[in-house]
Parts: sequence; structure tokens; C-alpha cells
Amino acid sequence: MTVGVLPIQQLKQLIETGAIRAQSAILPDQVQPASLDLRLGTMAYRVRASFLVGKQASVAHRVSEFEMHRIDLTEGAVLEKGCVYVIPLMEQLDLPHDITAVANAKSSTGRLDLLTRCITDGGEEFDRIAAGYKGPLYAEVCPKSFSVLVRAGQRLNQIRFRRGQAALDDLALAALHRSDSLVSGEAVISGGLGFSVDLRPEGSDLVGYRAKPHTGVVDLAKIGHYPAREFWEEIRTTSGRIILDPGAFYILVSREAVTIPPDYAAEMAPYLAMAGEFRVHYAGFFDPGFGHASAGGAGSRGVLEVRCHEAPFVLEHGQVVGRLVYEKMSARPDTLYGAGISSNYQGQGLKLAKQFRA
Repeated sequence: MTVGVLPIQQLKQLIETGAIRAQSAILPDQVQPASLDLRLGTMAYRVRASFLVGKQASVAHRVSEFEMHRIDLTEGAVLEKGCVYVIPLMEQLDLPHDITAVANAKSSTGRLDLLTRCITDGGEEFDRIAAGYKGPLYAEVCPKSFSVLVRAGQRLNQIRFRRGQAALDDLALAALHRSDSLVSGEAVISGGLGFSVDLRPEGSDLVGYRAKPHTGVVDLAKIGHYPAREFWEEIRTTSGRIILDPGAFYILVSREAVTIPPDYAAEMAPYLAMAGEFRVHYAGFFDPGFGHASAGGAGSRGVLEVRCHEAPFVLEHGQVVGRLVYEKMSARPDTLYGAGISSNYQGQGLKLAKQFRA
């Protein structure tokens, strides 16, 4: 079998064979060009703290140790800011011995500063699922900036499946950039394709948003509903620099417009831990066709979810803050991001989560 990330048509085959199954039928729009959206189940367990399950343990056992109370999500319930919840997902896995999986928060989840990670029985890492795993999936959810109203069936994270090692090394990535330009401007290639922050946008001094500390609840089902000013403070500058406040959460945007060719996928990763006292939250996968001309794109910026740590930190225009790790698809997807499907962020610039309106 071909090495690489599995495309939509192979994900459908896994569903048909029962390698991916669910309590209720998997919906067609859950299956993306190179990933599968995961749905929340009907019960959330408030726990005292986040945890790793451990090789010989089950999530259910860990929850029984740390559970504080249970919340029925059937009709919707509020997950409180600063609290940790474990939610069984509707989907389960029975993976073949040669297929691994990795999960990540969906783009809108990350833009809400909603920490969401996948955990499994016997898991020793967040979001990493071993080859041949058979069992349930759970989401660990911790709202960081806003309390949120969620319902069973909503989708906070997504999962990608791969066979073998599919990541491109720097030589292969440079060759791909020469044949199919991956980024506007100079390509910084070191352990992936580097991208920097845009703090000198053309024709504007608006460079980002900072989450307000005391806001109302965000209902995830309400699209384009909330006035941005009630939840976000605009960040403006003409100097090409901003100072990040410790503990604050920011939405910024990359200076570069990036593209993902149809035969590739990508994942956002941190640049260097030594590069500064901040972290780019790097939620989400980049599907084949993101920003690419073959899917109606002309390059798309990467939205950056940034949190500063212990000390105030000066962030300057053009500073490299993250990298895209490109992976080969095992086959070209039958459907590309933005091409005939509902793709919220094709051609994006600086943009908040879809629940907010400007």
C-alpha cells in the first residue's frame, strides 16, 4: 500500500469496513479531503485536572478517579472557562496494524481559545493514536478565554490517518516549492516551511485581536451572531511591533500567503521553543487545495492563535513564529479544500472564529 496521509476516498473505505465506526451514522460532511470531523457525545465529565491516561489504563478508569460531576449535553450545556472536561466522542476506531492517526482542534475551535485534545485508552500522548488501536475516543476540553455552550454532535476536533512516514524533509520540501510555489515571498525552510507574523498590513493599522477577560457565553451553534467588539479588543499599531501581555490570547495573521498542492497536506507546528516567551496554538490541519489555484485559491494566510507566557514579549513584523510540516498524500483526494465544499477559511486573511461578526 502507498505511504502517506489517507484521502477522503480511503477514509470512506475505512468507514465502510468498520475501521472507523460510530454510535450513529457518520455524516457525509464529516469526511473532509484529508481528515474526519469528530462529534461530541451526550455526556461531559468535569474533572479536577487534565491527565495522560498511561499505557495500562483506560480513560473511563481515569475519569472515575478525577470526576467532579457530569453534564448532559443532549439539549446543550455550558462548559465554564478554566475548567477541564472529558467528553466521550461518538466515533470509535478499529485501525489496521499499519495505520496511525493524529488529531487536532478544528480551526474555529482554536480561534476560540478552546483547548481540545484527543485521548485514548492506553494513550501516553495527547492527539497521537497508535497503529492498530481499537477502542473509544475522547475529547479533553478546556475553555481558556470564553465559556462556551456546546451540544452533543458538535465537532471540536478532527482526525487524520496515515500509513507510514509521510513528512517531507527539507530537500523534498525545497524541490516542491520550486515546482509549485508554496509561499509568497522567500521560502524559509528548516524542519518545515517557516512563516512569520504580519504587523504591517497594507492599508490598515489593524494587526490583530486580543480576547477580553470578562465576557458572556459563546454558543457554538450561532454563526456570525456575536459582535466582535463584545469579546475582542482590536490591536492596532503603525510601528510594526506589539507587546504581548502574559496570559493574554491573541488572534494574529501570517505575513505569507501559503498554498497546499492537491497531492499534499500540512500541519502547523511550533518554530523553536527558544524563539520567545509565547506559543502559537497551531490548531488545525491544512487540507489539500488550501489556498491553491486548483481549488479556487490564490494563496491563503495562516491565522495565528498566540498566547504569551511568563513575561511581556515584544513581537515584531516579520518574526518567524511557526512552520508548516508538509506530508505526502497516499493518493490525490477526490475532493479538495474549497472546491465545491463548505470551506470557511479559503482565501482568508485576519479572521476571527465564524461565531463572530465584524
